[in-house]
Amino acid sequence: MEEHSADSRIKEIDLDVIVAKRGGDKIPTFVVNWLKRLIHQDFINGYLRQGRRGVDFCKGVLEYLGVTVEVRGRENLPKDGRLYTFVSNHPLGAIDGVTLGWVLGEEYDGRIKYLVNDLLMNLDGLAPLCVPINKLGKQARNFPAMVESAFSGEDNVILFPAGLCSRKQNGVIRDLEWGKACVSKSVQYKRDIVPIHFVGENSKRFYRVANICKWLHLKFNFAMLLLPDEMYKSQGRRYVVHIGKPIPYETFDRTRTPKAWAQWLKEKVYELGEEHEK
Repeated sequence: MEEHSADSRIKEIDLDVIVAKRGGDKIPTFVVNWLKRLIHQDFINGYLRQGRRGVDFCKGVLEYLGVTVEVRGRENLPKDGRLYTFVSNHPLGAIDGVTLGWVLGEEYDGRIKYLVNDLLMNLDGLAPLCVPINKLGKQARNFPAMVESAFSGEDNVILFPAGLCSRKQNGVIRDLEWGKACVSKSVQYKRDIVPIHFVGENSKRFYRVANICKWLHLKFNFAMLLLPDEMYKSQGRRYVVHIGKPIPYETFDRTRTPKAWAQWLKEKVYELGEEHEK
């Protein structure tokens, strides 16, 4: 696994420096300035300069944005000292992540680890909570080792099994197919799984861009560039999180493949949201 030194982590975002390192002479200044506005560089840096880290970083993001969160089913969070896998749908791509980091981090005294893209691991404030994952490039071969590291460790694991945030298909906003690791590794390490449903959605523009990228078969995920703007637009909003009862790892037997069980688990997460909204 590639090590990330404290010096290499991002404490502030500086697109001028990033672009210069990647051949900035080919990118016009007006494009760089447009990107700064798109990702709200000054607004984000205003928060990063506070220097908050770990669970406190997650809590601080919500405070900075003026976001309020209602947690339903908090009584379902296990308190027996065992290690668990927490799985959730991924409707927003940012706020849902930091929300679970705050809720679960405070509940379990910071003993949580995300399985996240390596880009997020580079954020200094999130680094204490992250096991870096990057399925692209030279780190692809390390993916199994990173998953193994998380589940064999001494922390609870937070997973968004879809990997990408939700997409709009046939007028419905839902996760794409869930990966099987949430099931196979939970069974291997005898971790019960706690299902979580996060209520939220991004803007119509986000889903439109995501669908265009899919239609054009583009390798680069341009919709990801819009996530900072989606986070910025979440200021003052209220979200609801539904926490279900733990599902024993023994449930995931050989009657189905781990991949099939993962899709079953995904449906249970969405049913959880539907039940609470009745």
